[in-house]
Amino acid sequence: MKKYNQIILLMVLGTFGILSTELGIIGILPQIAQHFNVSIDQAGLFVSIFAIIIAITSIFIPLLVSNINRRWLFSSVLLVFAVTSLISGFTTNFYIGLLCRIIPAIIYPAYCSLTFAVVEQIAPPDEVQMGISKVLMGISAGSIIGVPITTFFATTIGYTASMIWFAFINLISAIATMIFFPDMKGTVMTHSSQIKSAKTNIFYMSCLGIVILVTGVCISYSYMSEFLQSVTQIYDTTLTLTLFLFGIASLVGTWTGGKLLTKSPNKTVVIYPVLFSIILLMLYMYGYVTMPTIILMMLWGAFDGVLNNIMQYWVVSAAPQAPEFANGMYFSMLNIGITIGTSIGGALIMNYGTMSIFIGSIIVLLFSDIFLYMRVKIYENPLVND
Repeated sequence: MKKYNQIILLMVLGTFGILSTELGIIGILPQIAQHFNVSIDQAGLFVSIFAIIIAITSIFIPLLVSNINRRWLFSSVLLVFAVTSLISGFTTNFYIGLLCRIIPAIIYPAYCSLTFAVVEQIAPPDEVQMGISKVLMGISAGSIIGVPITTFFATTIGYTASMIWFAFINLISAIATMIFFPDMKGTVMTHSSQIKSAKTNIFYMSCLGIVILVTGVCISYSYMSEFLQSVTQIYDTTLTLTLFLFGIASLVGTWTGGKLLTKSPNKTVVIYPVLFSIILLMLYMYGYVTMPTIILMMLWGAFDGVLNNIMQYWVVSAAPQAPEFANGMYFSMLNIGITIGTSIGGALIMNYGTMSIFIGSIIVLLFSDIFLYMRVKIYENPLVND
């Protein structure tokens, strides 16, 4: 048990470093534009290209590296993240900086996808989902803690300082992994056999349901700050506090989601879009009033944490014989949903105003529940039955 907890802790640290590097960029686009002397939309390529590459490489990278010793693989990925961050911080050539985002994005799934496969391999059967929830908390912490730290360094010292921060946290994670992570062989299952075992109707339906679910969430999630500032009129310290409370609630939700999926997975997944739609409807009704909005944002944060568990569980449980491939597909579906949802949300705001994102989210969320419910009714859950 001590070794199990040690492995989980190392992977939480690693996902924190990688997710800080991925998401921290979002808050420092003005500093990127200034450092490389480019426009803000060009600086936005640091975000969009990263997400698009992950959506593509998550399909095949986990399979290609699935037979590599986990200790060497994980420490190598973290080291690449550290080195590319350092190079990006000291170059003023925009294309070199962009290349330093492309390279880690390509190998991103080699770490994040396979950490879940490791949990499924080493955890006791009744502890698998809670182990995954702990790793997901590292992902949440990358957003809650990593993003504000990155923004602080960039705004007070400069872009280079934020890149040094990325390099530091990933280097520490790499060294810790190399020293304390045990030798763990990769899977012996062939790439073709993993893909073949996942080529089922339940897997296709699960992936489609998750893409639609994430799309529905991100129609409003991607424009959360825009809503709080332009509609609720929350700014500066109050905005920071609201988003911090959202993040803390998300951590609680991630932990709770693991418990719920362990106890009653089907009911948890099917009821989620309905309950979350109610919260969004209340935000649509009361989003002009500060205190109710802050309370509802905390509830939103908790549901966001539960969603992290649902997405990974729903895809991977549909192909339990192909954990590397299934976890890679989870990340691919996640990023596809983010891209589509963000695009729809932007179009709604441009044509119908900021509050329309909540109506758009509710419609798509309830539509996703059709596919989630169909899986429950048609197929026996591969892991646990309610």
